[in-house]
Formats: sequence, structure tokens, C-alpha cells
Amino acid sequence: MNIQETVAAQLLQIKAIKLQPANPFTWASGWKSPIYCDNRKTLSFPEVRDYIKTCFAGQIRERYPDVDVVAGVATGAIAQGALVADVLNKPFIYIRSAAKGHGLENLVEGVLEPGQKVVIIEDLISTGGSSLKAAEAVRAQGGEVLGMLAIFSYGFATAEQNFEQAGIALFTLSDYETLLKVAVAEGAVSADELETLAQWRKAPGSWGV
Repeated sequence: MNIQETVAAQLLQIKAIKLQPANPFTWASGWKSPIYCDNRKTLSFPEVRDYIKTCFAGQIRERYPDVDVVAGVATGAIAQGALVADVLNKPFIYIRSAAKGHGLENLVEGVLEPGQKVVIIEDLISTGGSSLKAAEAVRAQGGEVLGMLAIFSYGFATAEQNFEQAGIALFTLSDYETLLKVAVAEGAVSADELETLAQWRKAPGSWGV
């Protein structure tokens, strides 16, 4: 299997991703979804954790050899980002979802100097909204965002458009399309469930309404 297939298989195996077409989850946004993804679970499985950090580090070496700083997006990607920074022997920062309400009221934690080149690590990409806010926080502090890497993406067209408009390259270790292929190959979903799962991604905001 390639990297995308291996990561998809790992996420299914450790139940970081759960598929329930007949009993959908409700996201914080209110969307109904047949899939739930919690990539923080990867941290509890050393082999999976090691594979992910190694893949991230390899991609950064290949795509962004001149990176100065690795950043993680709070809270899900803080640990992932720190692991990758350690492999690459690079400084690490993390970006809060909102500025701290006391003290220095930081949004970016750690040392980021103007002009430094940053690669941002995320755990999950849905619409891309919160991820791109993190990128803007880095830019606002004078950092240059080379790109963003994430463990998994739902592959929504909205996210692709948002990243394109922001001028930020996105690479994910795995995605929804690959996940479905692996799930079918492993017998994790039936043909009927596969059709439901495929339809959901076409109109996720209206699914189940």
C-alpha cells in the first residue's frame, strides 16, 4: 500500500475514524455526518504515531527543504507538530484557536521571527476555515507560510477553493476517497453503505436534513 492507503488503514484499525452511515454523528457545526474522525487517537499508538511523524517529516524535507519553523494548530496538531519538529531538529510553535485572554494575549505561542519560513501541521481538514485562520495568524506575525500538511482531509470542494484563494498549498497523508477504497477492500463497509458515504461528501451540509 502507498502512504495514503496505509494511513487510511491505520486510522480505521485504531478507530480514529468511525463510519456509521445508518446512525450518523452530529458535528459541532450541526452537520449530520456518517463519519467521525479523531486523529488525536493516533498519539496513543506508537507505531501509528511514528509512521505519521516520519511521513510528515519526509514530505517536508522533499517539499520545503528551506523551512525554518514547524507549527502545530491547537489543539489536535500540537503534539503532532512537536514530534515532526523534533525529527527535523527545527524550532516549534503552535497557534491557538483564539488569543489567550490574559498575560501577553498570544495567538502564536513560541518564538517566531519576522521572515521565517513556516510549515503548518494540522490533524484534520474539513472546510479549512480554522486551519486557514491559523495560517493568517502566522502571516500576521511576519512569518512566511510555505504550506500546510494534515493527516486527513474530507476532500470537500469548499476546502480546496478556500486554500486556493488563500494561496496556501495543502498536502494530506490520506483523504476520504482513499478511506472509502480501503474500507471496501477490508470489508468495513457494504456496497449500500459505500453509496451512502459517497453521496454525503457531495452535499455534506444538507445531508440527513
